[in-house]
Amino acid sequence: MPIKRINVDGEGLQRYFGTLEAKIMELLWASAGMSIRDVQSVLQQESPITVNAVMTVMNRLVEKGHLLKSSGGFGKARGAVYRPALSREAFLAEQMHAVSQGLIQEHGSLVVAHMIDMLDEADPEIIARLERKLNEMKQGKPL
Repeated sequence: MPIKRINVDGEGLQRYFGTLEAKIMELLWASAGMSIRDVQSVLQQESPITVNAVMTVMNRLVEKGHLLKSSGGFGKARGAVYRPALSREAFLAEQMHAVSQGLIQEHGSLVVAHMIDMLDEADPEIIARLERKLNEMKQGKPL
């Protein structure tokens, strides 16, 4: 479920989500699942927010495929429980793959050249992986 628009000026999850969406996703990634009222209760501690506002955003996240909704509880405690469709790490990996693939398809060598220029800032393990991949390519091994 790649994000359709990325906010290049945003930071963290706000590159992919609106402010409230990002807060909700963070809460749900840190939990085993929460109801709308649970989420609203936590968000309410930071600033006033209605249950309806939280419900609208959470249901939109379900429609976009970022949250899963299931029934939970019994009797009067029965209600919907929301969980992320992907772990935080899997979500970010999916977004990075989609962005990288799109940039390379559209801008090819310019993107690769810029990434090469940025290697000074890269983790040494990433550079080692790059070296291994380049050696495999030179030897004609399949990637």
